[in-house]
Amino acid sequence: MDGVVEGDQGLAALRKIARHDLARLNYPAANWVPERAGPDGQRVLDVLVVGAGMCGQTVGYGLLREGIGNIRVIERETHGREGPWNTTARMPILRSPKHLTGPDLGVPSLTFRAWYEAQHGADGWERLYKILRLDWLAYLLWVRETVGLKVENGVGLLKVEAVGDLLHATLSTGETVHARKVVLANGRDGSGGFRFPSFPSFDPEDPKRQGRVFHTLQEIDFTKLVGKRIGVLGVLATAIDNACTALEAGAAEAVCFARRPHLPQVNKSKGVSFSGFQRGQGMLDDDWRWKIYTYMLAAGSPPPHESVLRGQKLPGFSFRFAEPWLDVVVEEDGVTVKTTKGTERFDTVLFGTGFDIDMGRVEEIAAFTANVKLWADVRSADEVKANAEAARYPYLGRGFELEEKVPGRTPGLGNIHLFNWGSILSHGALAGDIPGLFVGATRLVQALSHDLFTADIERHVQNMHAVEDPELAPTDYFVPREKRAGTL
Repeated sequence: MDGVVEGDQGLAALRKIARHDLARLNYPAANWVPERAGPDGQRVLDVLVVGAGMCGQTVGYGLLREGIGNIRVIERETHGREGPWNTTARMPILRSPKHLTGPDLGVPSLTFRAWYEAQHGADGWERLYKILRLDWLAYLLWVRETVGLKVENGVGLLKVEAVGDLLHATLSTGETVHARKVVLANGRDGSGGFRFPSFPSFDPEDPKRQGRVFHTLQEIDFTKLVGKRIGVLGVLATAIDNACTALEAGAAEAVCFARRPHLPQVNKSKGVSFSGFQRGQGMLDDDWRWKIYTYMLAAGSPPPHESVLRGQKLPGFSFRFAEPWLDVVVEEDGVTVKTTKGTERFDTVLFGTGFDIDMGRVEEIAAFTANVKLWADVRSADEVKANAEAARYPYLGRGFELEEKVPGRTPGLGNIHLFNWGSILSHGALAGDIPGLFVGATRLVQALSHDLFTADIERHVQNMHAVEDPELAPTDYFVPREKRAGTL
């Protein structure tokens, strides 16, 4: 208990230091964006940020630092359930090294290290191996509170439509707002949703699958799997962590199946996790960007060794390699899985098959999706056929903005900025992975700032001409405006 009290006191002291550091940086900067009224007479939002997980929170904080204060950050989940950390993430620790930064946006007293040392001291930091998943969530919420970012929890986005040069957003509360920019920072499933494999006898929309077949990224009540035999399609991090969570909750057996003959062995992303690549990849031409990420997607990434060791230690855990599934049949008392090597019977099946990239499934922007430019639209037919998954990614502009497949058909599309996993073909892993967050959030905020400024350049120039600053009034050399020579 004493340690907890000391930790709380340490955080209170750190919060005071961080806020003083922010004040030294003139945070929050004065808002410089001219006000605009919408068709309803209400003030138009400059930016609506959808999602307050790690990415959305950092973008909101970055906008306030930039002097763009007329924003709203909405989050469909309740406080403490932003992002996957307290819901569908089931690994004990983060994969990323503990020293990585991002949500701090370069303020040392806002780093995870500062947060951790405030509670556990420098020696505690040295002893720390990797970041506990729930510690990361607590840290993110602490940063949010410390920087004073207002988040509207329990508010989701239903749809966005174009109204003149504005975006008209309908919220889950029934409220409608007009915004100049919308940022979709809505997580790894924000560009298409869960990926369910196609099997002859399986329909993910069939209500019979409820309680029998889950995607590993759904919320699952593992207490209901006690004593059960679990079949898991997939052998990567999420699949393994779900299998382990089930076994730790009392499941009798969890078998992970793979088409591959063995686990992927090399995490190629480690070779590109440096600032030059993070900053430069999105600035390359289409050929280089396509070449890099079609290779990355094809190479895959091994599960963390910590996840594999976690499974190895659990009775009932096993892998089945080179045994793809052919069919899944959901029945009242279980699930039958047909593989290339036989037929298996499970009480419950988990699909560890990741996320889809399919802009047609992003219901919030359905008014635009038919004309969203994809990488398929800028590559040859042979390239698209050979790399069908990569071809489905949206082709984004330099500020993460969606682009039109047919120019002029869907005005307003370019004011929607995609800051989720769908951006990796265009920008690299800057919107979802901790290593690239600082580069990604900064790039997006700067792009939003540039767009808002240039859109109002006439007003800014008029304001410049109208500025009256009687700097010399206290001296004998002050001349009233009407008596001055020239333009001053």
